[in-house]
Amino acid sequence: MSLSAIAIFCGSSFGNDPAYAEAARLTGRTLAERDITVVYGGGHVGLMGTVADAALGAGGRVIGVIPRQLDDRELAHHGLSELHVVESMHERKALMAELSDAFIALPGGAGTLEEIAEQWTWAQLTIHEKPSGFLDVAGFWAPMRDLLDGMVGSGFVRQEQSGIVSFSDDLDELLTMLAAPPSWTDKWGKANEEAPQP
Repeated sequence: MSLSAIAIFCGSSFGNDPAYAEAARLTGRTLAERDITVVYGGGHVGLMGTVADAALGAGGRVIGVIPRQLDDRELAHHGLSELHVVESMHERKALMAELSDAFIALPGGAGTLEEIAEQWTWAQLTIHEKPSGFLDVAGFWAPMRDLLDGMVGSGFVRQEQSGIVSFSDDLDELLTMLAAPPSWTDKWGKANEEAPQP
């Protein structure tokens, strides 16, 4: 699968490990060097701004999507290739999904987790067939990987759908994973047959 644009979800702060900002710089620069458009939340702050600035500095194309409420707080990055100001967080995520071929989560907080989880869910429901990846910087996403394994083991995520999301501490490897053709099936493919009867 060709990756022409990837949405990056990450923190609007820097966190307390310099490795996070370095990973953000590497991500922005690498995508630009591979002629992959960066789609992100449109802010100039934290890891978000770091990704955007690194991509722009390497000659890349960066599209920001920011809710008007955040733009009104002067949090938007106004040096981007494109900046879309939308009315809600829901519109933001929908437009980012429309503009992107895949999604990567760098370290971040509740917003980052919510954004990547929604795209994972949409793929699970075959609303789209776009994969998600977690760049596991300094073990940040290791608990998330354990949680996914637990979801599979407990019967809430089918094994054949676990491939919607990938984990790696190496960006090149993660990009290779995301470029693989989708291999998962519809969430409900066998669910009705397997559901316990009352």
